[in-house]
Amino acid sequence: MGDIYIGLISGTSMDGIDAALVDIDESSLDVLQTNKHEYPVELQQQLSAAKLNTSIRSYDDAADLHVKVGECFRDAANELLAAAGIDGLGVTAIGSHGQTVRHEPDIDEPFSLQIGDASIIANGTGIMTVADFRSADIALGGQGAPLAPAFHEWLFSKPGVNRVVLNMGGIANITVLHSDGADTTGFDTGPANTLLDAWIARHRGETFDRNGRWAAQGNVDIDLLGRLLADAYFATSPPKSTGFEYFNLEWLSAAGVDNLDPVDVQATLSALSAISVATAIQEHAPDISELFVCGGGVHNTDLMRRLGAALPETTVKSTALVGLDPDWVEAAAFAWLAMRTAQGLPGNLPSVTGAKRSAVLGSIFNVAR
Repeated sequence: MGDIYIGLISGTSMDGIDAALVDIDESSLDVLQTNKHEYPVELQQQLSAAKLNTSIRSYDDAADLHVKVGECFRDAANELLAAAGIDGLGVTAIGSHGQTVRHEPDIDEPFSLQIGDASIIANGTGIMTVADFRSADIALGGQGAPLAPAFHEWLFSKPGVNRVVLNMGGIANITVLHSDGADTTGFDTGPANTLLDAWIARHRGETFDRNGRWAAQGNVDIDLLGRLLADAYFATSPPKSTGFEYFNLEWLSAAGVDNLDPVDVQATLSALSAISVATAIQEHAPDISELFVCGGGVHNTDLMRRLGAALPETTVKSTALVGLDPDWVEAAAFAWLAMRTAQGLPGNLPSVTGAKRSAVLGSIFNVAR
């Protein structure tokens, strides 16, 4: 048995917090307990409004969200401990990703902002908390994302096998694990679910397209798909990362969708996600042997079908087949990153993010004494 950590993360869907209690030793981990803590409706609406706006209206609004999200992350951790039947004394640290409200790594003064007051988490659970994982990498000239590839390398790499781990959350990112021991590479390929979620919310009032059923009813508009795939992001060489600041409904509207049937747009967005991922894999991992998928997109039957069709020579599998439920890979990753920080070990991969060097990530928030 190793040391016990908690990983907390809320993705770009902003629907709630994934919490995982993880036992980590030198070479493996065991997920002991998981919990999904939903945001209160009013808070989710406030976060969604902040996501849609280019700036939060006032410092007071920003501070209010920072505190409320921190309280939710605290509650998520405490609910997890209660479900596991243990108290915080047995947990070494919490790794809190927080809630991303802006990710801008390519502007003149780059930054990535995650809110959720970690002091509230630490003092509300009695457990040292590590947060603000992305800033150090950005300060070293990196993208600050994706960070999960270091964890994927540690857990999923296999000598002599070319593997790709694909995370399909709001944004899709890949980790390329090379069989010859070359440096692990990876990057954000573009949208996975973020446009699908936004479009169905606008036209059907639903938070996501369950199993991709609505997209499956539509027909792909080839002209629209071509315009979307022509965006410069897809042709940009890594390191690169992106988010809802870029791939949003304004971006989609600029491609010309006003006169199209909404269901056909949804089908086209599903094709966009699948094809952009497949193209990235074909260009940067042409000798792939195995593709393992995690994140919410693994449950989108239509999206997975399109991905398989775009990669006909590749068997697309769930990370469950290599020991970790696809719904909890990201939460487990931030538990692992907290372990790295607590032990003074680097958590980023410069070959992925483009940082000048590897670095210990995050800031430590101790319990007040």
